Amino acid sequence: MTELTVSENMVASVHYTGTLPESGEVFDSSEGREPLSFLVGHKQMIPGFEEEIMGAKVGDKKEFTLPSERAYGDRDEAAVQQIAREQFAQLEEEATLEVGMQLVAQGQEGPMPFIISELSDEMVTADFNHALAGQALTFNVEIVELREATGDEQAHGHAHGPDGQHHH
Repeated sequence: MTELTVSENMVASVHYTGTLPESGEVFDSSEGREPLSFLVGHKQMIPGFEEEIMGAKVGDKKEFTLPSERAYGDRDEAAVQQIAREQFAQLEEEATLEVGMQLVAQGQEGPMPFIISELSDEMVTADFNHALAGQALTFNVEIVELREATGDEQAHGHAHGPDGQHHH
């Protein structure tokens, strides 16, 4: 029985903490939650994350810093759009719009989160870039479990929970 390592079509379960290298601020962590399980090689994770843990074994711990292009990509100024403030009239009955607020617009391909980057009386400036775009990210990752993906999981391109069964 060879020891399993992180490779294509394995389901990897990891505990991780993501921090911003400059400030050390934690932006995401699985601490206190179930480990994150994902099917390796199916673009479920940002590209650098999978590349850095390839070949790791259960119990291995890795720390790595990804430049933005291996994480959420660079900021795209074209993803910053001006939206007429009157389109937010319904929302403003319930909430006060503020710079830095995260909202979700309904796009043709589904929900598109954005952050309000500027506000004027007429216009709302919406930034559709991922909140972590343009940033280098540091991850501490511990591999907690590895198993071969089931045929079903490979066909669907994602992990189906700890035992590989579909849960509806």
